[in-house]
Amino acid sequence: MQFIRPFGPEHLHLFRKVKELGFDFIELLVPEPEDGLDPTATRKALADAGLEVVLAARVNLQRSIASNDAANRQGGLDYLKYCVEMAEAFGAKIVGGPIYGEPLVFAGRPPYPHTRDEIAQRAEWTLEGLAEAVPVAKSAGIKFALEPLNRFETDIVSTTNQAIEIVDKINNDALGILLDTFHMSMEEGSIPRAIRAAGSRVVHFQANENHRGFPGTGSMNWPETMRALSDIDYRGPISLEPFRRDDERVALPIAHWRAPHEDEDDKLRAGLGLIRSCLELADLNQ
Repeated sequence: MQFIRPFGPEHLHLFRKVKELGFDFIELLVPEPEDGLDPTATRKALADAGLEVVLAARVNLQRSIASNDAANRQGGLDYLKYCVEMAEAFGAKIVGGPIYGEPLVFAGRPPYPHTRDEIAQRAEWTLEGLAEAVPVAKSAGIKFALEPLNRFETDIVSTTNQAIEIVDKINNDALGILLDTFHMSMEEGSIPRAIRAAGSRVVHFQANENHRGFPGTGSMNWPETMRALSDIDYRGPISLEPFRRDDERVALPIAHWRAPHEDEDDKLRAGLGLIRSCLELADLNQ
C-alpha cells in the first residue's frame, strides 16, 4: 500500500525496489481472488528479490467472528482459514491484523452502545472463533497476530491488555499480538510499558508515527520504544506503514488510503534508518 493499491501481478517488480530501499520483507494484504496474484509467481519474485513476506488480513462485516449474525461469524471463520491457505501458498509465516473482524470507520459504521450482555456475547464469539481457527494455523506452521485498533476503528480489541487477555485465554503459540504504535499512541498510557506487558506474546510490530507519517516526523519517542522491544528480546518483523501523504487540504478524508503523488524513497530510507539505529542502540545498551 506504500506504492499501489490494489497490488496485482503487474506490480511484482516493486519487490526489487523494496529490497533496494533496505527492507528485509514486505507486508502484503491477503490477496483477494480478483487481485490475480499467482502464488507461485509471487513467491519466485520474492525469492529473486531476496525478500520475506508477512500477510495482513482484510476483514469486513461479512468476515467477523464477533458478529451478531451467524452467517457473518461463519464468514469470518472461513476467511481466517483462507488466510492460512494464502500464507502457505505465498510462503508467509505470519498473518496479522484485526482478525476478530467488526471494522468501524472503514465500514462506515459508528460504534454501537452494546449492553453488558451483548458485549460479553461478542467477546465469547471472538474466543470461540479463534479457538477454532488458531489450531488450523498451528497445523500449517503459521502464526496469527491479533492487532488492537484504536477506538474509532473497532469496538472489540483496542488496547494491549485486551489483546493479552484474548491470547492468554486461547493459550496456543500460534496466536500472538501485533502491536501498532499508531493505534497505541491513542490508547496506551505508556507505549513502552504496554510493550513490556505484552512481552513474548508480540510476534509482529508496526513502527508507525502518531499521525501515520514517516518515522521521525511525528511525536513518537523511538529510542524509548525500541528500548522496550529490546527489553522483551523481540526478534520478529518490524514493518512501516506511512500512509499519511504530504497533503493537508481542508475536507480531505485522511483516514482513507491515497496513492503517493511524489517520490517518497528518501523518506522511506530515512525512516527505516531511524528505526534501525534506535533498535541497534537499545540492543547495545542492554
